[in-house]
Amino acid sequence: MRPTRLLLALPAALALSACAGSDPAGRAASVAATPNTGSASASAVVLHARYAVQGVNVVVPKSLKVSEANMFYPVADIVWRGEPRGDRYAQVQSMVTEAATRATGTMSEGRPVNVTIEITRFHCLTEKTRYTVGGTHALHFRLTVTDAATGMVLEGPRDVIADVKASGGAAAIAEEQAGRTQRVVVVDRLTDVIRRELSTVVTDPEVVARALMASQTMPVGTN
Repeated sequence: MRPTRLLLALPAALALSACAGSDPAGRAASVAATPNTGSASASAVVLHARYAVQGVNVVVPKSLKVSEANMFYPVADIVWRGEPRGDRYAQVQSMVTEAATRATGTMSEGRPVNVTIEITRFHCLTEKTRYTVGGTHALHFRLTVTDAATGMVLEGPRDVIADVKASGGAAAIAEEQAGRTQRVVVVDRLTDVIRRELSTVVTDPEVVARALMASQTMPVGTN
């Protein structure tokens, strides 16, 4: 059985996705704009994995500029304060690798491929911004899919934008206390976007109905 993922979307969100076509940034943006209604809907869609992913290589170029300046918006490519100060390149690579592993873990059918994710921007909040106004985690990467046997490029390289809202002030503190740290937010967002970028959208009513039925009978705690 091919891995599937159910999305519950409003008609407007589906229209946005259709208009975006194959544009990766548009598809990523539609994920952010799609609310989860928590109930069956005629506008639900199903994601089917397109590949059997054999491996993922995450590249964080050392040419990217890192900033540790505690200001509202440092001019840099990598700004990350969700972990103690250290090798920011290694920390970013660890987060993206974790997300990619989660996203592709069930992708076992289809053409065997390798995936390369090259970070082009990883600009999250500084301490000053995190505990005042909040903002956006800017998560940008370049995605390339190659045949696992021949190395032939099947997709890309193409740029993907996976930006996500970042809480600030009291909301940020409440999230931290509840265990929803900046790292959790970032990894969850990247997982969803990478999974979507390597999947195809199915809108066949019968397929959607089967997926809805399966999700309603799924044991508690199953993703």
